[in-house]
Amino acid sequence: MSQTASPVQPESDGWIVPPTATTVAPSDPFLGLDGTTVVDFWQFALGDLRMNNARGYLAEFIVTRALGVAAQRVEWAEYDVLFDGIKIEVKSSAYLQSWEQPRLSRITFTGLKGTRYTPRGGYDLAGKQFNADVYVFGVQTAQNHASYNVLDLTQWAFYVVPRAALESRGYESISLPALAELTPSVQLGGLLAAVLAAAPSEAPGDSNI
Repeated sequence: MSQTASPVQPESDGWIVPPTATTVAPSDPFLGLDGTTVVDFWQFALGDLRMNNARGYLAEFIVTRALGVAAQRVEWAEYDVLFDGIKIEVKSSAYLQSWEQPRLSRITFTGLKGTRYTPRGGYDLAGKQFNADVYVFGVQTAQNHASYNVLDLTQWAFYVVPRAALESRGYESISLPALAELTPSVQLGGLLAAVLAAAPSEAPGDSNI
């Protein structure tokens, strides 16, 4: 069984600071629900990787593993992945959804700008801005459910764009045709090289996470 986090202690200035998160194991039981384990919750919440939220988490996971980053996602962070000092935002979309649809979905990526927030500082007065150095747009390319395999990563195409290319155009959202005009797609094996090519030259070369 994984260890329980240490009790939260108030800081001397009155702020309550949580301890570092501990990773639960699939077999860890819920106390009070006999026979129910963490994997049961995972299957309940993330059992269908076609769902929008789950697919977004999956895209972030794919990118982190492709870049060799070993870290848990941080829900409130202003960007999704930190790789060798490069801040990366990951967006995802798909033609097929987990619900009935009259036609294939139009691929569009929204929320390219975000307002930075810190518990002690509140929302950044500068408002919405581009908070990453590199933007990775992942498209699950299956166009019929018979061939859709959520575990087949060859079904993903990635478009990697430097911040400057989006910022200079003032984009807050971008369609797939507009994205394809900025950069060709790459498969999973080409993702690392594409990220390094799109990173600003002044990005630090610190170790990831």
